[in-house]
Amino acid sequence: MMWEGVYALPFVLEKKVVLLEHNTPEVRARALSLFAARAQRALGLSGEVNVRITSNRELQKLNRRFRRKDKPTDVLSFPSAMPKLAGDIAISADIAAANAADIGHSTEIELKILILHGLLHLAGYDHETDNGAMQTRETKLRQQLGLPTGLIERTNSIGRQHPGKPGKRSAPRKPQGIRR
Repeated sequence: MMWEGVYALPFVLEKKVVLLEHNTPEVRARALSLFAARAQRALGLSGEVNVRITSNRELQKLNRRFRRKDKPTDVLSFPSAMPKLAGDIAISADIAAANAADIGHSTEIELKILILHGLLHLAGYDHETDNGAMQTRETKLRQQLGLPTGLIERTNSIGRQHPGKPGKRSAPRKPQGIRR
């Protein structure tokens, strides 16, 4: 697992690790791990997945290091080239809590939405280049898994309010390094 030097207790279930670094009463590591396992099966993604739920500060460090963007972000995915490891997902608990409050659902629901989004990136989808394939798959999986509006839909509706952000799209591709 890429989170060396982290001292929070992880919850491990069926090769799914959810590392919850923030104690929030409404967020349960076991529920997130069970969801991650269910979503991964629904997606058909094999291999171990590690999910780290951490602070804006940590996501900003990761975003700066791997994407050269010096700002926090909601979710980052790190696909693996190793057959038994699908990859790692890092999520900002701070952004998830703020988005949940704005939208009107629980932080745990928002974390599940971000986990699903991260899993799709680990499976090789990239909403910036895949001509809507990731959004289509995310929408179907959200419905199947009982989740509300997804991250791509929210981002696209914001983009429609702010013209001038045309998206480059192509077919889904194999995982290659970090994804947002």
